[in-house]
Amino acid sequence: MGHAPENTLLSIRKALELGAPCIELDVYSVDGHLVVFHDSRLERTTNGTGYLLDQPFDDLRALDAGKGEKIPTLNEAFETIQLKAGVNIELKGPDTARPVAEFIFGMKEIGWNDDLLLISSFNHRELSLMRRLDPKIKLGAMMVGLPVDDAAFGESLNAYSVHLSSEFIDPRFVKDAHARGLRVFVFTVDLYEDIEKMRGLGVNGVFTNYPERVLKNNTVTFAAGWP
Repeated sequence: MGHAPENTLLSIRKALELGAPCIELDVYSVDGHLVVFHDSRLERTTNGTGYLLDQPFDDLRALDAGKGEKIPTLNEAFETIQLKAGVNIELKGPDTARPVAEFIFGMKEIGWNDDLLLISSFNHRELSLMRRLDPKIKLGAMMVGLPVDDAAFGESLNAYSVHLSSEFIDPRFVKDAHARGLRVFVFTVDLYEDIEKMRGLGVNGVFTNYPERVLKNNTVTFAAGWP
């Protein structure tokens, strides 16, 4: 979103152009459709008003999500990426785990595999359901804050990674997560000095709106994603 309206096909194409190895998509389920959108409300990123989940799917598709872009479906996003990058699907809305699991099963039939997919959420109940629906899928457990028991929440979910805000990440948490066999990804890291700080902490990856800054001149040893 540093270069194009966030969560649009235009921004996905720009991320691919810039060499991002992985792309994060925020997903809600609306009227039986999986849509790519970040906020619970429409005002910040579209010309619409009100709560996303209160709108019919067809009305959402008629909105301008920036530069004439539509709110895309998850299927359109995958068709745009075309196996050129990994995908992290963040479950944003309620009851998204089951339809996303069904979608993923379909994607695996046309070439996507578990190495290219990661499912993340702040809603750990949804992640727990996703684990039951797809025992092999990689899970990313998200958190804002520093739990007393550090990365234990990720281990309890049998997660692949833990995702922490850049405001709270510290050496103790990184060390604890790695000791538990968990990768550490940090959001959202855009400034050069913050990128270097994350490198110094030894995290495995960052979420960024400017992938070219993270990848520039190979000065940082990690990329915006996984493994």
